[in-house]
Amino acid sequence: MNTNKTDFGVFNDQKIDIYTLKNNNGVEVKITNYGATVTSIVVPNSEGELENIACGFDTLEGYFGKDYVENSPYFGSTVGRYCSQIKDAKFTLNGKEYQLAHNCGDNNLHGGVVGFDKRIWNAEIVNCEGVSSLKMSLLSRDLEEGYPGNVEVSVFFSLTENNELRIDYSAIPDKDTPLALTNHTYFNLDAFSGTVENHIAQVNTSKRQAMDETGAGTGEILNVEGKADDLTVGKRIGDVHQAMGDGFEHFYVFDNADFKLQEVAKIKSESSGRSLTVSSTEPCMLLYTGKYTSNAIKRENGEQYGKYRGFCCETHRYQNGPNIENSPKTITKAGEEFKSTTIFKFGW
Repeated sequence: MNTNKTDFGVFNDQKIDIYTLKNNNGVEVKITNYGATVTSIVVPNSEGELENIACGFDTLEGYFGKDYVENSPYFGSTVGRYCSQIKDAKFTLNGKEYQLAHNCGDNNLHGGVVGFDKRIWNAEIVNCEGVSSLKMSLLSRDLEEGYPGNVEVSVFFSLTENNELRIDYSAIPDKDTPLALTNHTYFNLDAFSGTVENHIAQVNTSKRQAMDETGAGTGEILNVEGKADDLTVGKRIGDVHQAMGDGFEHFYVFDNADFKLQEVAKIKSESSGRSLTVSSTEPCMLLYTGKYTSNAIKRENGEQYGKYRGFCCETHRYQNGPNIENSPKTITKAGEEFKSTTIFKFGW
C-alpha cells in the first residue's frame, strides 16, 4: 500500500497536485486537490487486465476545456455545500431566507457557481497500516455561495486491500446550515469500450423521491415496486432505459433512520467481469446514467465519454432538502459534526 504526490498543474497561481493511492491487487486511484476530484480508477478485469473505469482527465487543463466547462458534468468531484438541486435557489432557516445562485435554470445546483468542486483543497497523506489514505480539507466561509456559517470540511479517501475506496466526510459549522456532500465519479465497468447499457444494476429499495418539472425534489416519496425503475432485482440498464424512454436520474431512498452503513447498490458487467458494490450511511442515492453528458468530451488519450457512457452513484441527503419539511439531517446545527461514509468496493 502506498500514496504518492506529483504535480498536476497551476490554477490561480497555486500549484495543484495529484495523489495516487495503490493497493497490492492492481487497484489505483488518482485524486487531485482541485475539487478533491477523482481523476481515474484503474481496476483489473476478470482476465487481470488493468484498465481505467472512471471519467476524468490526465491533466488539469482537461477540467477547463470548452466542451467540459459548457457541459459541466462534475467528473469525479467532491460536491458541496449541498448537492443536487435546491428549488428556486433559496431556502428559509431559523426565520431567515437565504438566496443562492441560479446556476441550474431557476434552481441552485451542487453548491453554486464556485462549489467545493471548484475549490483548491488542502491535502495531507495519512499513514495508516494496510491502507493507502489521503485527507483533503478546506474552510467554507460564512455566506460563501449564500450559505450561512463558517464550515470546516474534511474528506478522507482510503483504498484498502479489500479493493474498497472508502470516502469519509466530516464538516463542523459555526452556524446552523444545510450540508449534503457527495462524490460525483462516473463509472464504466467496461473501461469505456461502449455505453453502460449492458451493465446490470441493483438498488436495494423500491422507493424514490419525486421531482417536479424543474428537477427539484417535491418531498413526495414514490413506490416503484413492480415498475420499470424497480431495481430491487438486478436489471440490464439498457432494458430499463428502453422501458422508461429515458435515462436514469433517480433519487432512490433507503430505510436508514439511524444513518448506519449499509449496502445500497451493486452494478456489474458480465463482459468485463467487474462489479461495483456501493455501501453508504446516507438516506438517498442518485443513480444517474449520464443522459446529459456531452459526446464531445474525451480523455486526452481518446477515451470516449458522453451519453450513457458512465453511471454515477451519488449518495447524499434529500435533494432540495432545505425546502422539504422533516427531510432527515438536512441541517447541521452549529457546533455539531456532519458525518457521512460511502464505500465503493471493486470486484472482478
